[in-house]
Amino acid sequence: MPVNTKSVAGYRTLRFDSLDAMLAEARRCAAAERQGSLQRLGNWTTGQIFAHLAAFMNYPYDGYPPSLGTPPWLIRVILRPFKKKYLYKSLPRGVQIPKVPGGTVGADDVSTDEGLARLEAAAARLKRQPPSTPNLMFGPLTHDEWLNLHCRHAELHLGYLLPRAAGAPPV
Repeated sequence: MPVNTKSVAGYRTLRFDSLDAMLAEARRCAAAERQGSLQRLGNWTTGQIFAHLAAFMNYPYDGYPPSLGTPPWLIRVILRPFKKKYLYKSLPRGVQIPKVPGGTVGADDVSTDEGLARLEAAAARLKRQPPSTPNLMFGPLTHDEWLNLHCRHAELHLGYLLPRAAGAPPV
């Protein structure tokens, strides 16, 4: 039975000021998983979370999946006033993209190490230069805005991973 990720107990609120900080936390989660001391609260494996974050970093460079389509203009108009909130504060939990099977894309079922490698490569690419393709919801973004958006996205998903000291009881 899938977990309701909108209200799951124990979710961590994270804050990343850079992709480097995000990668440090992703690596910490991967290490905890290897040690058997990672608790997952959501529906995805650690590899799926990392792959999903990497995919969304890469889509504006490589092309968005056709299943995402173009959001209706009304949705874009409704969400545009939330741009600053989503770029600089937080993204809402439990949101699913309408008419997309599973509610999102890019959560490939890969190992933690494969997902982490994808995430590291995508973050390095994003750090080097911003995408030239506009964001599907918010339109053109500056490099700083792209970086912030992906930090907020990573905070959202990595909050479902709880690394703990080896041998510590579950939270």
